[in-house]
Amino acid sequence: MPWPKSTKTIRIKKGNLFSADCPTRNILDDVTSRWGSLVLVLLLRETCYRFSELAYLIGGVSEKMLAQTLRALEEDGFVLRTVHATKPPKVEYSLTDLGREIAARMEALTSYIEANARRVMTHRTNAAKRIA
Repeated sequence: MPWPKSTKTIRIKKGNLFSADCPTRNILDDVTSRWGSLVLVLLLRETCYRFSELAYLIGGVSEKMLAQTLRALEEDGFVLRTVHATKPPKVEYSLTDLGREIAARMEALTSYIEANARRVMTHRTNAAKRIA
């Protein structure tokens, strides 16, 4: 079945990542972005984290990027933002059921990358020598 011309007016039953106008690409961007993948994996390891804890644990992320990432993952239904009525308000982030599913897959990918980083870096070094 050919992909519809406009996905805005037609309910999507199954995504097509290879189609330029498919909204599944935005979801993929949110999940596989540098910060998105790290947030998902961290939230899989603990029940919930506060914003400042996530910012501390994810080295190099700015508060602005972390806030944007959390907002996008929340809009996609992967992250749950819970505000506790205290003074000052306490905000915690955790994974939804959908978030746990994708985070488990992301953890497999990140574990593979960590385990094979030395091999990849060797290939990069060899490629740089060939180019130079």
